[in-house]
Amino acid sequence: QVQLVESGGGLVQAGGSLRLSCAASGRTFSSYAMAWFRQAPGKDREFVAGISSDFSTYSADSVKGRFTISRNNGRNTVMVYLQMNSLKPDDTAVYYCAAGSGTSTSIPSTYNYWGQGTQVTVSS
Repeated sequence: QVQLVESGGGLVQAGGSLRLSCAASGRTFSSYAMAWFRQAPGKDREFVAGISSDFSTYSADSVKGRFTISRNNGRNTVMVYLQMNSLKPDDTAVYYCAAGSGTSTSIPSTYNYWGQGTQVTVSS
């Protein structure tokens, strides 16, 4: 059974930090590209950061220098993290973990599996 379970969201003041975690199991996710997306109310889902199976990373311009994605390939579970620093109210959204068997991209439809999301709220 495939599972992507996010955790670590919450309420934080502007300028603060949060670390999101995603536990992916049920497939050989060590060979998958992993990514974080976010969706704010009334807006489309947008790419935040991605990490390939070879550990190369890339991120959206809006979070460069503030957010860092990383992964840890365990035997049965792949952990993906998103360290978020210098948070802004515009970062408020539901954050989703995604896994894709193809090439790493910023396009949501190229990802095969999704978590249920975790809410991040940044107060001003």
